[in-house]
Amino acid sequence: MQDVNIDNLVRHFRQKIHLGESEIDELTARVKIKKLRRRQYLLQEGDICRHYNFIQKGCLRMYFVDEKGTENILQFATEDWWISDIGSFHSELPSRLNIDALEATEVLQIKKTDLLFLYENYPQFDRYFRVLTENAFIKMQDRVIQNISSTAEERYLSFLDNYPNLFNRLSQVQIAAFIGVTPEFLSKVRKNLRTK
Repeated sequence: MQDVNIDNLVRHFRQKIHLGESEIDELTARVKIKKLRRRQYLLQEGDICRHYNFIQKGCLRMYFVDEKGTENILQFATEDWWISDIGSFHSELPSRLNIDALEATEVLQIKKTDLLFLYENYPQFDRYFRVLTENAFIKMQDRVIQNISSTAEERYLSFLDNYPNLFNRLSQVQIAAFIGVTPEFLSKVRKNLRTK
């Protein structure tokens, strides 16, 4: 059995819920560490998502490839964030999404059976993950509304406001795929913003 340091995860939980020593012991027993190289998959389309993933260090993206072969990025996740294909995780059906590392990354993983154990025996975990899922759903709704009703410039400015720590970690291609434009169009948007 590997020795897993979950101090960051415990600190993260303690910002939201009370954890005593027994909860920390149970969590430690149920978490495993996974290290990824840059460009390595955490989840590939067609596989079943078996874990909730907490990012210790690094950066991941979740995306799908459309029928034209274009990558469409749904989410970025960095330190102290969670990433998972929630639909595949809960339904245990093959994922339509990919999650891969944009840089060397280390995640802590919790399997579904272990998460259910924590829910049933420590209700604060159930509440925490319910709120986490609700917040993710709200953010996704906001993104859909923004993609429908905002200009590319507004989406870019919103990206900068919401993810200031990501700007220097991502390529222009990745930012463009997240806001739904081509890299060339993003270059025009950035140029126009500089001249304003």
